[in-house]
Amino acid sequence: MVLARKWWTMAAVIALVLLGLFAWQAPGLVARARLGAAYGARITCSCRYVEGREMGSCGDDKEPGMALVRLTDRPDSRAVEATVPLLATRTARFRPGWGCLLDPR
Repeated sequence: MVLARKWWTMAAVIALVLLGLFAWQAPGLVARARLGAAYGARITCSCRYVEGREMGSCGDDKEPGMALVRLTDRPDSRAVEATVPLLATRTARFRPGWGCLLDPR
């Protein structure tokens, strides 16, 4: 009985420490996710609508560490949406004479 209580106490302490570490790191994670989504949308939109390349070849332009960024082509609006699941989404849209610009948030 005492051993089970010690185990649960240790598990609770470890869970609280992990939760505290996550809360401490969360603002940095969200900021990096927003930056990655914005970069992915802008670069891929330029690849697709300025250079005229296929969407499949534009995925090769992603920088190392951007594996979580998911890219979606929106040909009806000449836009690319980049998403980091649960953290950030940004859209870049082609505008003649301007190139690809990020939509305001």
